[in-house]
Amino acid sequence: MGQLCGRCMQLLRDFMAFVQRMSSDLVQGIKECLTLISKCFCLKQNSSKARQLYKPILQPHEKVTAQEFLQHIETGFEMSPRGKDPLEALRTLAFSENAGLQQSAALYYLHMSQHMNISLPVEHLEPFYALLRSADLEVQQMTSLSLVNFLLEGNIDKELVVQMGLLEPILDLLESEDATVQCNSCACIMTLAVSESNREAIGAAQGITPLLSLANSYDPRVQQNAVGAILNLTQSEKIQQVLCKEGALPVLALLLESPDSEVQYYSCAALSNVAANVQYHEAMLRPSSRFLLRTLISLLSSSVDKVSSQACVCLRNLATSVDIQAEMVAEDVLPKLCALLASGNEDVRRASIALLWILSEHPYNQDTLACAELLQSLGMLLLAHKTDPVIVGHTACIIKNLSLSKNRQRIVESPCVEGLLQTMLSTNTEEDSLHYVMSCLAELAKQGATLHMVQWMDEPLTKCLVRLAGQLEHTEPSFQAASIIQHMIGHEKMMLLLKRHVRDIQAYLKNFLTHREIRFQQLGISTFCRLREDPEFLLEFRESQMAKLLEQVRQQTEETQELLRAAICHEDS
Repeated sequence: MGQLCGRCMQLLRDFMAFVQRMSSDLVQGIKECLTLISKCFCLKQNSSKARQLYKPILQPHEKVTAQEFLQHIETGFEMSPRGKDPLEALRTLAFSENAGLQQSAALYYLHMSQHMNISLPVEHLEPFYALLRSADLEVQQMTSLSLVNFLLEGNIDKELVVQMGLLEPILDLLESEDATVQCNSCACIMTLAVSESNREAIGAAQGITPLLSLANSYDPRVQQNAVGAILNLTQSEKIQQVLCKEGALPVLALLLESPDSEVQYYSCAALSNVAANVQYHEAMLRPSSRFLLRTLISLLSSSVDKVSSQACVCLRNLATSVDIQAEMVAEDVLPKLCALLASGNEDVRRASIALLWILSEHPYNQDTLACAELLQSLGMLLLAHKTDPVIVGHTACIIKNLSLSKNRQRIVESPCVEGLLQTMLSTNTEEDSLHYVMSCLAELAKQGATLHMVQWMDEPLTKCLVRLAGQLEHTEPSFQAASIIQHMIGHEKMMLLLKRHVRDIQAYLKNFLTHREIRFQQLGISTFCRLREDPEFLLEFRESQMAKLLEQVRQQTEETQELLRAAICHEDS
């Protein structure tokens, strides 16, 4: 055999090095694969089944404890949870390798969870760890259910459950093949995830992935509780990042089309929480697909009130840009919202009017929204719910926004004006909504809607306007009410109504003339000038010596002007 040349020798060396590298990578890959398989829950179940091939030997003390415990069960579970002996018995049974004994302990806990009306002592949480780790399916089912009951009834401190180390076995049960165990463990997580510390603990313990997996479960109970747990987790901004990284957004978006209304509601509420954070909008509303937006708009027509209400909330949180709002309007959202305004459910009405308020803020949408159908709905809404501050406040803001468009005449001819005026009689002065109503009416009066406003005026409304103008605690409603009166002066009907309140009008005019804000002084003077054109008002003003007050205002104004001139001259020099 001839000797290899240098080139062939080098090729051979390269090949051997390649084989060595491949072998090393292959061995490492095999190790990683075996490590992952060893951690899987299926092996834990297999090992549990292997242990069940032999019958554990019943220890003498376990036998005695079991007999005593059986007596307690036969006498109707009279054991007190605060007793020392019962606790020792429960520990013995819970940590036994005998499935029957563990079942007895689990059954006792289940009974207590259904009948206790006091807090469970901390010491009684210790056996839960062994019972949740049990290889017996019935023990897992009963223990997880009893823990759910305790948590829901408030018999156990939720933070304490996590501190006692029970979170890990609960999360392990999420990977059970039994739907009942999955359902109960999801319910536990959902209940525990009501506090910020617990939510962070669940995220740190890698609890997000199994929950997202179970959110696609074919069992409706499991799916509901899994999505409910995800909903509670979305209340944490920190966990929102983990959820989005783990792919929760597409999962929740698809669940909006679930036939189960509870799943729809939970997923929609979870998306609403995430949508409250603008940084996730790009991921939720990718330009290539508007699936989420279209699905949420379709849910506005849901027959389940809480689903349609939550869809409004989610859309409102997403409507932060003009482009998204324009797309909502283009997707024919308006007729659906008009229908929701007439809903018999308070939450639906409030959520839909809040979304409309957001949409009305941008001028691009105002001409489209100022249609006869919506204005009719808004006017009827005000007349039907004039004592609801949320409805009144948002509706007034919408009408004011729409009055800035070229279609303001439609507003004047709609029931909106009557609705706004009637809310004045029912809205408390302390409410912020009154400020929005008065501001909207003042804007309409400024734009020339006084003729239509006067036709709805009567004695109660006039008295209300004058009273609001005269109250000093809330300056903005006072100023707006006086402004509305000033614009309506000159109409014969209004003058007849105002003459019944001459003294009250004089009182608020005096306050305005001596007010520290110039706008109040100017409004008081202009109102005085318009009213004095009427002989009866002129006579009343003379008798009340209003002229002296005006002279004082004039002198103060001249003094101010002189000081200003001196200051300006000094500055110029």
